[in-house]
This record gives sequence, C-alpha cells and structure tokens, in this order.
Amino acid sequence: MMTFEGLGIDARLIQATDELGYVNPTTIQEKAIPVLLQGTKDFIGLAQTGTGKTAAFVLPLLHKLSMSRSAQNKFGGTGIRALVLTPTRELAAQVEESVRNYGKYLQLTSTVIFGGVGMNPQVARIKKGVDILVATPGRLLDLQQQGLLDLSTVEILVLDEADRMLDMGFIHDVKKILALVPKDKQSLLFSATFSDEIRELANNLLKDPQ
Repeated sequence: MMTFEGLGIDARLIQATDELGYVNPTTIQEKAIPVLLQGTKDFIGLAQTGTGKTAAFVLPLLHKLSMSRSAQNKFGGTGIRALVLTPTRELAAQVEESVRNYGKYLQLTSTVIFGGVGMNPQVARIKKGVDILVATPGRLLDLQQQGLLDLSTVEILVLDEADRMLDMGFIHDVKKILALVPKDKQSLLFSATFSDEIRELANNLLKDPQ
C-alpha cells in the first residue's frame, strides 16, 4: 500500500497529515501528487467531491511553495504565489482551512475571500501579504478592479470544481481572471465531470496537460 511518505512530500506536511489521521492516499492523491511534485506541467484531475481531491492539489502546492522564496506584492507584503478559485464560499472556506491544517508547520500564509461579507478585513489581510489565496471569482474581480489586489506574482492557478463553476455561470469571470494572471504559470483544473464545456475551458487554460 502506498503511504504519504512514499509520495515524496516534505516531512513537515507528513507530520501534519499524520496528526489528521491520514494513512494511505486516495486514488486521486496517489495519481496527482507525484505528477504535481515533479514539475511545472499543467494538470487535469477528474474527481468527485469526497475523494480527497483537495489534498491532491494542496499538498504538492504547499511543498513547492515552501521550497522557494516569496515574491513581493505592490503593497510591500508577500505576493500571491498560488490562487485557488472555487465556485462557492463554503468550498473556498473549506479549501483554505485545509491549506492551514496541512501547512501548519510551514512558514506560508494564506487567506480566503468571498462575497456576502465585509471587504475590509479581507483587503487588510491581502495587503499584508499572503502566499496562497483561495477565492470565489466575483469577490476576486471586485477587489482587483478596485486596485486592491495584485495577481502579477501568481505561480500556480487551481480551478477547483470547474464543472460547478460553469454551471453557476462563472465562465466569463474565470476568463477575466485568466487574463490577469501571468502567462508563465502552472495551471491545475479539477472537475467531477468532463463535458464539452470543460474540455473547451481546459483547452483555453491548459498547455499540454497531464
């Protein structure tokens, strides 16, 4: 049986997953993590909710960011190095909680932004600097259009539950966000289904994905 140690992730991440009671990786984790650790290739993961897909991208993302230095944002804080887009605020909050739980022994910072709540605490956190930003598309664009957000330092972009993103009508927002992040980045797309719309989105977003 494969173990998390066998996947080659940082010992500090192993310690955190051990404490959470993780023993053996799920199928999506076993398939995705080694590929994502290896390099900078874009990636498509097909996985239902509840299969452990969040750890499948969060663990390698944390591993890779912990190995390299943070950039600066234009406000003088840490630049956003990884951006995770999710369709709902519930999922955004869940993903960011996973980032904190798995990364608790790393010197990386994260925050979550979504609509329906006050903007000021979110803006203050971003200006101070975060390595990993988890966001819903609407609030992200809102802050960006007001000049309160700098996406020029993003190295890794994750589209989580891309099929739900399309179902909820976020495709135009997603395309706008794609135009704001650097061309030279790693893009990961996770979806429960692989419809024609998802295929088209993947073709626009991903370069020769694994």
